[in-house]
Amino acid sequence: MHDVIARAQAWLAEDPDPDTRAELAALIDAGDTAELTARFSGTLQFGTAGLRGELGAGPMRMNRSVVIRAAAGLAAYLRKKGHDGGLVVIGYDARHKSADFARDTAAVMTGAGLRAAVLPRPLPTPVLAFAIRHLGAVAGVEVTASHNPPRDNGYKVYLGDGSQIVPPADGEIAAEIAAVRSLHDVPRPDGGWDVLDDGVLEAYLARTDAVLAKDSPRTARTVYTAMHGVGKDVVLAAFARAGFPEPVLVAEQAEPDPDFPTVAFPNPEEPGAMDLAFAKARESDPDLVIANDPDADRCAVAVKDGADWRMLRGDEVGALLAAHLVRRGATGTFAESIVSSSLLGRIARKAGLRHEETLTGFKWIARVEGLRYGYEEALGYCVDPDGVRDKDGITAALLVTELASVLKEENRTLLDLLDDLAVEHGLHATDQLSVRVKDLSLIADAMRRLREQPPTHLAGLPVTRHEDLARGTDTLPPTDGLRYTLDGARVVVRPSGTEPKLKCYLEVVVPVTTHADLPAARARATDLLTALKRDLSAAAGI
Repeated sequence: MHDVIARAQAWLAEDPDPDTRAELAALIDAGDTAELTARFSGTLQFGTAGLRGELGAGPMRMNRSVVIRAAAGLAAYLRKKGHDGGLVVIGYDARHKSADFARDTAAVMTGAGLRAAVLPRPLPTPVLAFAIRHLGAVAGVEVTASHNPPRDNGYKVYLGDGSQIVPPADGEIAAEIAAVRSLHDVPRPDGGWDVLDDGVLEAYLARTDAVLAKDSPRTARTVYTAMHGVGKDVVLAAFARAGFPEPVLVAEQAEPDPDFPTVAFPNPEEPGAMDLAFAKARESDPDLVIANDPDADRCAVAVKDGADWRMLRGDEVGALLAAHLVRRGATGTFAESIVSSSLLGRIARKAGLRHEETLTGFKWIARVEGLRYGYEEALGYCVDPDGVRDKDGITAALLVTELASVLKEENRTLLDLLDDLAVEHGLHATDQLSVRVKDLSLIADAMRRLREQPPTHLAGLPVTRHEDLARGTDTLPPTDGLRYTLDGARVVVRPSGTEPKLKCYLEVVVPVTTHADLPAARARATDLLTALKRDLSAAAGI
């Protein structure tokens, strides 16, 4: 008990934030050793997604002290790599403390002998990713927790190539962070960095023109929600530039609000998150509904299906955009993560294009050589890799609206194109079994159980191959994951990299001969996916 109190008092003595100082002092005064132990039992780990965690005092939470140490470690890493005097560009979203974390980062970089430039206001993550190469920076930092709950924030790091850090850079930066002994050792001047004007945003918007085909139809009408994030103004500007009808806004979610009052989780994939958007669509009868997550790097799409609206899965949008680009004559490599649908590979191969699978995350997808298009099932799409080497929910929204416009001119819909793809390549149906936990040991237990006793059958289908991805493969570096190949199905199991979740990605492929066979194929796919969930849950003990 005395040890944790002493650690907390030492932390308190150098905490620069009056809010977290007051919070921590109250915990110390109350003798709340359980809460103090939770906050001082280690440090928030800097990994390949940077930092992400709950806001609060202590080394296991996101706060100014943790951010200053992270910035100092990044600065030391950059200087050791020969980037002394180089530019670091910093962006931030509208979450609690984001502006403070961005300012602290700028101060640390300046104090370390680097140059720092901060985006002019809360802006989408893709604008920061674009700005890195546009400005010739040696690194970039985005302060965001993306679609996490309101109590969270995060710290996402890019290097000068414009893509997120991967090993070994993450480990080397983490070692430099660990070497920071005291905040008093970190120079933090009161000024000396630049606050950028709107020039970088204008350059990003000008680049969005490259996403669309010249003289393509621009007639599709949309309902748009920013999910209380920072996407609205940039999306409206991009749609106006392109000549699309102005999106109808979901007013209750249009403006940035760090408390996300209308949604339990500000993620379009979460149940209920799209309810207000669907209500607006029933009023205005658009051609499609588009949603961004709070930092606007993800794009969700919903369509009218029968009498009501439904979200398309990320894999469905991924295939639609791929088919659209193929029809437009795109060349280069189509890439996706291993948890995304195998349909992309079939589309690419039929078009004579190269196809690659990577580990989960755009930090890997963006590094694929010759990348033309990359996507991930979690609503992430990279449709302009020469502009943004990351997922970009704004350019993806433009491209899917162009596709909807092309189909509208043909008196067809996105669902019609999905049907065509199913007949051409087989019905690829995907789903996910996702288990959120409070006790992280439950995830480790489930992974260990599956490794020690791999299932031999799932949904009545034999498991023809099981791979422990921790050992790596011929084409993939090691990662904590398991992959099962079945006769007509595939399952990937992995812990989430950003949330306390175990995620199981399911895909079944049902042959389809004609459009008339689609209802039966869909029924078969639904039955198989339901059985896969049931059997996998039992095998993992979750």
